[in-house]
Amino acid sequence: MAQGKIKVKTKVPNAKTKKQKGGANTKRANRPVPKKKSEETQRIKQIISKTVNKAVEEEMRKRSESGQKSLSNAQKAVAAHNSKAGSSK
Repeated sequence: MAQGKIKVKTKVPNAKTKKQKGGANTKRANRPVPKKKSEETQRIKQIISKTVNKAVEEEMRKRSESGQKSLSNAQKAVAAHNSKAGSSK
């Protein structure tokens, strides 16, 4: 069984409550309307990003192909062995 008194919440007197100031809400005519981005600028940005990404990808492919080093005979043998072992599994 519960023991003790039940706590009763007290109400704060009206003088202690906060009063709202009237200047917070402004009319719509007084506020500037944010401009919407036009579809044309979004389309141009998309085209630019696609071309930049394509150019970067081509450059990365060229660098990776030009940086190929020839494998030594031992490395070729290991690669051949691994490819045979991987295919038989």
